[in-house]
Amino acid sequence: MIEVADIFREYSQVYRKNHKLPLNVLKTMNAIEKCRTAELGGHISKCDNCGHKQIFYNSCRNRHCPKCQSLAKERWLFEREKDLLPVEYFHVVLTVPNILNSLILANQRILYNILFKSGSEALLELGNDPEHLGAEIGFISILHTWGQNLMNHPHLHCIVPGGGLSKDEKRWISTMKGFFVPVRVLSRLFRGKFLFYLKEAYRNDKLKFTEETKILSQSKYFQKLLEKLYRIEWVVYCKPPFHNAREVLKYLGRYTHRVAISNHRLISLEKDKVTFRWRDYRDENKQKLMTIDVFEFIRRFLLHILPTNFVKIRHYGILSNRNRRTKLKKCQVYLNAATQKEERKILNWEELLFKLTGLNPGICPNCQKGKMITCELLQTGKDPPIRWRIINKFNDQLPQHGKLSFESP
Repeated sequence: MIEVADIFREYSQVYRKNHKLPLNVLKTMNAIEKCRTAELGGHISKCDNCGHKQIFYNSCRNRHCPKCQSLAKERWLFEREKDLLPVEYFHVVLTVPNILNSLILANQRILYNILFKSGSEALLELGNDPEHLGAEIGFISILHTWGQNLMNHPHLHCIVPGGGLSKDEKRWISTMKGFFVPVRVLSRLFRGKFLFYLKEAYRNDKLKFTEETKILSQSKYFQKLLEKLYRIEWVVYCKPPFHNAREVLKYLGRYTHRVAISNHRLISLEKDKVTFRWRDYRDENKQKLMTIDVFEFIRRFLLHILPTNFVKIRHYGILSNRNRRTKLKKCQVYLNAATQKEERKILNWEELLFKLTGLNPGICPNCQKGKMITCELLQTGKDPPIRWRIINKFNDQLPQHGKLSFESP
């Protein structure tokens, strides 16, 4: 099966020569190319019963890598499970008009932050408004920057419990069944806030202008853009509520750690052309095949590499980090929801994999009886960590059944 890493390994060197790329993009490309290969090192495990050996190469752990997100996603979902409330949950999507795409690409950190800020303020303000709910709500916002065709399409997915904490913090206030807030009101409030912060960034000379957008550096043309943005309706919609809280987690798993395109959507790489599956939402949601030049595929994929250390999953209101232990706990009490009295154990990768799949990576896949013991490290040119050297030293002096093991790096 073709993978994004295969495409990068074969064509990225030529692409790098022909394009000036920022450091964070170069690092991501390099990480994806080397992921689970000998270049990152690894280890060899041997069964203490039948002698079966298996090589395990290290993962790159880059958040844009299609192969490195499954366990990270499941660990995040495992931690969020304790925050669920027994209420309806709504999925709200906030989208910016595509005429802003070029400006956003040149100012990703600033304008993605504005997207989060304006979207969160609009939702919190409507929740607090007595005409709508009159309570402090909470939600999770997740940034996506792509459409199914890999073109730039910045938008927020917001997962919102149907209700909030009263202003005196003494009761839970529920939304009307099946209804959160008026979508048109939310759309216009979101639009107003986004454009307010956009104008503020422009006045403070925080925006960069590329060859494609340099005309906007002139105030009269920037003003014309604003006028056009104020006239059009911004796409905001609220999907029907989930049936239960467990369904929320399952749904969240499709969005939290998703990358621009997963490997299973790739069909072929032939004659410098990439073919992949995509869903055409404008044509009754039909699944289709798209074939594009390999360098165009790389260009589209790299559009979605986020700035270094940029946080793409954020929590607000009663679900924010500072309120989770106080206001969220009150909501759980008012709703008679089970609360976690003790901190749950942090699972290592083997325990998490076993919880998710029922497969124990420590058990020999050949005889299903013995334990897989690390017997050799595959180095990348550096000395192994001190704990590995100590374990290897002791293993040389122990009988086979008593040898020590350690976590996969």
